Amino acid sequence: MTPLEWLDYEVLGNSVLTWATGLAVAVVAWLVLGIARRVLRNRLDALAAHTQLMAVKIAAYLARQTKGWFLVVLALFIASRFWMLSPSIDTLVTRVATIVLLLQMGLWGTAALLKFLELRRERQLAEDPGTVATLDLLGFVVRVTVWAIVLLLALDNLGVNITALVAGLGVGGIAVALAAQNILGDLFASLSIVLDKPFVVGDFLVIGDFLGSVEKVGLKTTRMRSLSGEQLVFSNNDLLGSRIRNYGRMFERRVLFSLGVTYQTPADKLRLIPKIVREAIEAQSKVRFDRAHFKGYGDFALLFEVVYYVLSPDYNTYMDIQQAINLVIYERFAEEGIEFAYPTQTLYMMRAEPADAGGSHSDG
Repeated sequence: MTPLEWLDYEVLGNSVLTWATGLAVAVVAWLVLGIARRVLRNRLDALAAHTQLMAVKIAAYLARQTKGWFLVVLALFIASRFWMLSPSIDTLVTRVATIVLLLQMGLWGTAALLKFLELRRERQLAEDPGTVATLDLLGFVVRVTVWAIVLLLALDNLGVNITALVAGLGVGGIAVALAAQNILGDLFASLSIVLDKPFVVGDFLVIGDFLGSVEKVGLKTTRMRSLSGEQLVFSNNDLLGSRIRNYGRMFERRVLFSLGVTYQTPADKLRLIPKIVREAIEAQSKVRFDRAHFKGYGDFALLFEVVYYVLSPDYNTYMDIQQAINLVIYERFAEEGIEFAYPTQTLYMMRAEPADAGGSHSDG
């Protein structure tokens, strides 16, 4: 048999030349895919090393998660298109390639989500270490969810009827959710706190009649330390359903206060009071004056209302500034002879006229 005749020799429905061509295509495809993966991975790694963009870092991590066996199977699948295969073998090859693709997609999906959580975890370690456990739990939930989807798709590709399986999982999931709805509600509330960040560890919160600093955000509860020293424990679900005043996010503090002077204060002194107050406020650092007005007439005082801003959220700084302002106002009022009002009562007494001693009398 000559070499040309040997190439035309058929094996399993294909000539030796066809088998050789397919294998050559597989090798070339594998080499091209491997080179492309290496070039893409090196470029993305270089970009990720010089940028803080989360998308670039995730893409570089995904490139490293592209497996060699996936490239081999993909190259062989491309080569199989050159071969004449029986319907059963062709179906088997397609199913194997699909399952391998699903496995690789599962790796990409979990890698992308876990890399995202890892980057968030690094930030949380610096900003809020108490929420790291919640992110770890979220990573576990993500892995289970992704691989459950991959398993169902693989079974469906193999011809397994997954409708009954999905329905059974749905009924079981509903039963578990109903049995543990409080726990799941707190868990999802914990995830919401971690991802949305309405507050972080260290923030000072006011929740109804309770106030304190956040110490820890757990999977089920959030713990706060009150000003009087005791620990306050809130369910995460109840906490998100409450109206929260977060003083930890305060950038400046608006201060409103009033003062009253006596009704005997002359009009020229009344006109001078807003100027005195303004000078007292503007003499302080880290403040912004807003207004000072003669507001109205009280029961025993002429009332002035003052508004200014402290350019710091610190409460002690505010109290130091307010004290300095009060002292300056007190000294200036003393210099100008302006008297502060205090509760007084004026009692008016009327003296009755005595009866006429020589009143009328009847004649005897």
